[in-house]
Amino acid sequence: MKFLKLFTFLVLVLAQISCKQEQKNITQNKTNTLIKYAKGFDIQEIGKFKKLTIKTPYPNAEQALEYLIVPKNSTIPDSLKKFKIIETPIEKLVVTSTTHIPMLELLDSENTLVGFPNLKYISSPKTRARIEKNQLIELGNEENINTEILLDISPELLIGFSMSSNNKMFNTIEKAGIPVILNGDWLEETPLGRAEWVKFFALFFNKEKKAELIFNKIESSYNEAVEIAKKATSKPTVLSGVIFNDVWNLPAGESFMANFLKDANTDYLWANTKGRGSLSLSFESVYDKGQHAEFWIAPGHYNSLEQLQKANSHYSKFDAFASKNIFSFTTKTGVNGGALYYEMAPVQPDVVLKDIIKVTHPSLLKDYEPFYLQALH
Repeated sequence: MKFLKLFTFLVLVLAQISCKQEQKNITQNKTNTLIKYAKGFDIQEIGKFKKLTIKTPYPNAEQALEYLIVPKNSTIPDSLKKFKIIETPIEKLVVTSTTHIPMLELLDSENTLVGFPNLKYISSPKTRARIEKNQLIELGNEENINTEILLDISPELLIGFSMSSNNKMFNTIEKAGIPVILNGDWLEETPLGRAEWVKFFALFFNKEKKAELIFNKIESSYNEAVEIAKKATSKPTVLSGVIFNDVWNLPAGESFMANFLKDANTDYLWANTKGRGSLSLSFESVYDKGQHAEFWIAPGHYNSLEQLQKANSHYSKFDAFASKNIFSFTTKTGVNGGALYYEMAPVQPDVVLKDIIKVTHPSLLKDYEPFYLQALH
């Protein structure tokens, strides 16, 4: 009898130790992030599962969104059922931004895409070929998706984006039984941070290793370009943005574009300002500081010097206008007129950086031809 009690006691003690050790391991795994540059999301391993945290699902978000990514038909412990569960691999997907398309194509997962709002805006030849074969369903527009058609095609997951926490359309879709995950890649501060969202998409197809290889290649190419830019013997001054509604909007000093200009070893004249978005300034203040800037990069959607001058005659007063050193990312378009830069550049930060380096430091990258950044004539 004493032996039985002792045996029972030892079993209970060992079970408690095992349980504590398992919880300890899970806690340790949680601290091992798989993300290097991106600030808006994180991936952590919890045993055989992965926890996806969307830290910044929309601007000024105060609360993160958490999901548990699990293989289909998994048994989920009660302690993890507090998370929203996403079963993988996803075979039927809907995304809502053209920037998501190249991510899917890099992962060879574009065939999982079954619907998209505003198909006409997609420029990718590979996905346009699927559209021509009626393999993608038109869902209306991203602000008012046709929920009847969406329910009819029954995707396993919808990846959306939002400007706030109050999105009635996505709430309705979730109530109908279709999981929704908000993608905040467009809020990233750095070029490599935005490109790293390929790892976010890889989670849903069990292609994490492939995504790691893809991103490592992008990272290596980008960092090589940064090192080339450091060889420049001068830092040309740069102006950016245009006037909209009587206000000049240009990148703030901690913004995505400001980081590109910094890595290209240029002197962006507003580099020391605070903020990750844009600055709203008067024409007078921009002119006072930027009239003698050597380069004017990203002048909105204008495609020629004539368009720029017709929009506002004061633009011609800048030195960069007189020297024809104004360069735009948006002149190269797809078959339906969509700017390739907005769709493809998020996964090609190395190409964008090389474009800027070639334009602002002509003696570097001698055999390189800019892809996105084109001079206005």
